[in-house]
Formats: sequence, structure tokens, C-alpha cells
Amino acid sequence: MNLAAYFKDIKGLGVLATCDSEGHVDVAVYSRPYIIDETTIAFSMLERLSYANIQSNPKAAYMFAEQGPGYLGKRLYLTKTGEEKDPERIKEIKKQHQKKREPDEKVRHLVYFSVDKIRPLVGDKL
Repeated sequence: MNLAAYFKDIKGLGVLATCDSEGHVDVAVYSRPYIIDETTIAFSMLERLSYANIQSNPKAAYMFAEQGPGYLGKRLYLTKTGEEKDPERIKEIKKQHQKKREPDEKVRHLVYFSVDKIRPLVGDKL
């Protein structure tokens, strides 16, 4: 699947699910991922619960529900592969998304994930 083409203009709601090393689960609303290549995505993360969880457990899942009728979208199963917090790199990659935001001074991390599996939002085989 071409992730860059899929996420280019699509609208919807994204949710990132993470879990700490003890099995405590968290879900949080997240924007579309930044597409690095066909097997790697990234999220800009603040130092909150999702980020803390991913430090102790590299596995995560991202669900994207497309805007509109029906139950269309994707589920991406992820493994953290790295991160960086260079503000210039983060500013550059955030240009992928068309939404303009006011600059902030919060510490952000650009967290990279390999895309291990992609499934439709609803259904599919195991």
C-alpha cells in the first residue's frame, strides 16, 4: 500500500494506542503520521503518556477512521525504531501536513516507527 498517497489529502480521525512495560494501555488522538518511506512513519510527540509508554514498550497501533459514511480507514501495527528531537528537523517534517500551526516552545520528539502490518479499519483476516 502506498501510505504517502493514502494520507496525502484524506480527512479523518487518528488514534494512537500505546502500552507501558506493565501492560497499562493508553489511547490518544493523533494527527496523520509523517510518511518517511513505505515502511517507516513518524509522529511528533510531546512528553506525555504516549511518549512515556513508547520508551518502555516499542509496540504501538495507529487507527485512522476516514471522514464520511461507513467504516473506512486503516489500522497500522507499529514498532518504534528511533527518535530525535532536533527542532529544525521536526519543523521541516511538519511541512508534510498542510495545516498551519502557530510555533510553540514545547519539547517535541520525532518518533520513528516501522509499519509491521496494515489492516482495514473493520474486518480482515487474522
